[in-house]
Amino acid sequence: MQSMIPTPKLILLGEYDPTRSLHAATSAAIEHSCSLKSIAIDYRWVSTVDIESTDLRNIDGLWVAPGSPYKNLEATLQAIRIAREQGIPCLGTCGGFQHMILEYARNVLGFDDAHHAEYDPYASRLFLTRLACSLVGREMQLKFTPDSQVAQCYGAITAHEQYYCNFGVNPESVDLLRQGPLRISGHDAEGEVRVIELPGHPFFVGTLFVPQTQSTIEQPHPLVSGFVTAVAEHCQ
Repeated sequence: MQSMIPTPKLILLGEYDPTRSLHAATSAAIEHSCSLKSIAIDYRWVSTVDIESTDLRNIDGLWVAPGSPYKNLEATLQAIRIAREQGIPCLGTCGGFQHMILEYARNVLGFDDAHHAEYDPYASRLFLTRLACSLVGREMQLKFTPDSQVAQCYGAITAHEQYYCNFGVNPESVDLLRQGPLRISGHDAEGEVRVIELPGHPFFVGTLFVPQTQSTIEQPHPLVSGFVTAVAEHCQ
């Protein structure tokens, strides 16, 4: 009897709204990359208020999608932590990137009081703060660390990407982020942190930009394709 090959399971974590262009682009980008790679993936959106009831040990990937503030901050951070600690491929874009930073600050660097200004602008230790200049709707050049995982996905050390965010890494916290294994692997032209990844993890990448908006069926986005490949490999 021929054994059945399991279908990789991917959760898109966020407050899904079919009218939001970024959410539609996220789902479409997965389809584009799956078509390119001839991969079938079972993906579904899960709200942060429902993620606690999901057995994350039985998934093969987690995409923390744009759309913060999330309804359940603590559940969001716990889902990211499980993906980080269990070697589950994880991609965070825009708000997802920001929350990967926050989870890391709290649970790896040990700053229990680390916070995000979108939730509490007066917190004593803010790792994420409002950007001096909003990046909503802007396209900017990026430079990647040559030997980074993200550079390998792109096959290049530069790219132009779009942003839809008002918050980013607090410049005063950058030196603290460098104290642990997390790697800052991408900056914009002004040297601001725009990409992070975790060496030794199958795929743990966060981008302040939103790569899914650049994906098309003719040209799937290389970073999304790299993530989809990692999800499929996790299921094997």
